[in-house]
Amino acid sequence: MTRTTATAPAADRGPLVLGVRHHGPGSARAVLAALDTARPRAVLVEGPPEGDALVALAADPGMRPPVALLAHAVDDPGRAAFWPMAEFSPEWAALRWALAHGAEVRFIDLPAAHTLAASDPTWGDGDEEVTGQGLRVDPIAELARTAGYDDAERWWEDVVELRGSADPFAPFTALAEAMGALREAYGHGGHPRDLVREAYMRIQLRTARKEFGDDIAVVCGAWHVPALLRATPVTADRALLKGLPKVRTELTWVPWTHRRLARRSGYGAGIDAPGWYGHLFTAQDRPVERWMTKVAGLLRAEDLPVSSAHVIEAVRLADTLAVLRGRPFPGLGETTDAVRAVFCDGSDVPLDLVRDRLVVGDVLGTVPAAAPAVPLQRDLERLQRTLRLKPEAAERELDLDLRKDTDAARSRLLHRLRLLGVDWGAPVAGRGSTGTFRESWRLRWEPELHVQVAEAGVWGTTVESAATARAEARAVAAGELAAVTELAERCLLAGLTAALPAVLTALADRAALDADVAHLAQALPALARSLRYGDVRATDTTALAEVATGLAERVCVGLPPACTGLDTDAAAEMRERLDGVHTAIGLLTTRPGATDEPGATGNPVGPDGPGNASAGDGTLAGRWAGVLRRLAGRERVPGVLRGRAARLLLDEGRLTEDEAARLMGLALSPGTPPADAAGWIEGFVGGASGGGLLLVHDERLLGLVDAWLGGVPADAFTDVLPLLRRTFAGYEPGVRRTLGELVARGPATGGPAVATATVPGFATVLDEQRADEVLPLLHLILGPEVPA
Repeated sequence: MTRTTATAPAADRGPLVLGVRHHGPGSARAVLAALDTARPRAVLVEGPPEGDALVALAADPGMRPPVALLAHAVDDPGRAAFWPMAEFSPEWAALRWALAHGAEVRFIDLPAAHTLAASDPTWGDGDEEVTGQGLRVDPIAELARTAGYDDAERWWEDVVELRGSADPFAPFTALAEAMGALREAYGHGGHPRDLVREAYMRIQLRTARKEFGDDIAVVCGAWHVPALLRATPVTADRALLKGLPKVRTELTWVPWTHRRLARRSGYGAGIDAPGWYGHLFTAQDRPVERWMTKVAGLLRAEDLPVSSAHVIEAVRLADTLAVLRGRPFPGLGETTDAVRAVFCDGSDVPLDLVRDRLVVGDVLGTVPAAAPAVPLQRDLERLQRTLRLKPEAAERELDLDLRKDTDAARSRLLHRLRLLGVDWGAPVAGRGSTGTFRESWRLRWEPELHVQVAEAGVWGTTVESAATARAEARAVAAGELAAVTELAERCLLAGLTAALPAVLTALADRAALDADVAHLAQALPALARSLRYGDVRATDTTALAEVATGLAERVCVGLPPACTGLDTDAAAEMRERLDGVHTAIGLLTTRPGATDEPGATGNPVGPDGPGNASAGDGTLAGRWAGVLRRLAGRERVPGVLRGRAARLLLDEGRLTEDEAARLMGLALSPGTPPADAAGWIEGFVGGASGGGLLLVHDERLLGLVDAWLGGVPADAFTDVLPLLRRTFAGYEPGVRRTLGELVARGPATGGPAVATATVPGFATVLDEQRADEVLPLLHLILGPEVPA
């Protein structure tokens, strides 16, 4: 091979080898200038050769960068690799130039078939972030250190991005000489697989020279230029490639994002500021002035006071900083400092917004419909158009009203995609109504989702059929009852009625065989929610209701023995189960169409205390109340569970205030271990259950807590302090302040709380007339079935 340089395009000097930095706008401009001068007949670009069939799509009007070549293994779509390109990428510039000028264009890197067969399919994607064994060299950082720079990005800006050259080949000649010195010093630089890639590139270059002579331009990473210029026997190159593993692959174009081009967002593409580099590439003149105008527009849109005077002053400051720092032109550092000082008044809060929206950016590319795609991807795109759900790189929230057909269909689509492992959206807590007719989602389209869609394509050709098949397979493979109940809930949310028979069969089988009460208690809440969601979506859930009711009956029987003799961690976990079961039974007994009739015998499950005539009836709610009463009065049950059971009974009106005070007095008696008493307090008044307000309104309970706390021995106080601190830290600040005032004043004794004028917001007695005035409104909101 003739040793070539980039100093001249003449054919007698060999091919034109243009070493670039991936995603560098300065390199892209230099490549275009060199190609315009040399006018080669063929352009060879670093990339997988299987992509040659897709090159023509780069000229399609529907193709808008950033985009990426996606290669995945046919038999294992999750094994995939990307080759991203932005508008300012030298490779993209070379592709577009070749297509516009009728030149032959080919990719010459190692085929994706070999790349995906490697243990790490992402190796060899770039010249800076490639993984390998031993020392790893970042060539740009090494050159920056040699030049006396401590910041590689700043050196690259000074040398390439912010400088021009009258000779279009001079930058490539200088960079090739620098890389040659680095390769002599470091060899493969800790990237041994680069030797294989470069061997394949040399073979492809030889093949092209036989067809086009030396009227060829090669666009590749600057790190590889010395290897391509080195005369190497073809037999040696073929020896390196002999025996490489390979897999069957498919390639397509997929949209990419600026955020994914940034190193800090998780993809090692080699740049920190794709938005800034895109601006430098597209701004034909006065880039700093245009950048400051963009910043001003962004901050104005956020209602920040920004005027044209700010823009003028920021440009002046950036120019001044560049002169003081000896830079040829203001770079990202100077413009950022000027924005912070002039626009942001020294604050990093608005500056972070500028970095996120402009320096990095949320630009999402597009690909034409002619690009290859799996059938599932086509169906998803059709649904996105029909439901007007446009994929966007920027994160956004979507509020859905399930009573509307379009919103209900959107909800089903997002739930089906989650079931398939395509996490386009994630459910979030709604900002408004908490009813079952409302859903809120947080959406963000990431390029990796195309791989997830390709993986899910093995389950079916449409989103619905694929999600159904996936749900049925998961139901058969599920080993735990909780996993099946969660799956049933997700099937109802996704509207997969065809999958429900298989899921319900698996659910009934797991429930019949599982004798662990903790597992049953963990599974019941998801079933109860499933019934509620089925009601909202008009789904027949009769079979599911039967399974849920049977599960609840088994929990009622087995829970009391399961709650005895537990250690601290097991008791805390069981408390969560207790709360979940209580909520689930409430849903089961109050849902429309629920039949919670007394049993034939009508015998109470356990003894009822005074004032609680309904706790022992034959209904499911009555049986559950009997379970709670037994837990509240059983000494072998941990204090946190006894206190929680008493609180649930009190909230349901199945325990009088006098009984609650009696149980608290017993739990806080001197003979009770301090740790157990503290656990009872946490269970009764802890968490976000309104326990603080209960103490505010019933000073007898507050007095019992106060008296017990004052009598805790000094050696035991440090043991119970963390538990008490966790309990009271969950209260609202106003509640904690009121409790402090009550304790400082001294609580009343002998009866319910009688708030005095020293406690703001509380009257001395209950105004029943004012309380009754709210009932008509509650009747209007909750429906006619609620008594007024």
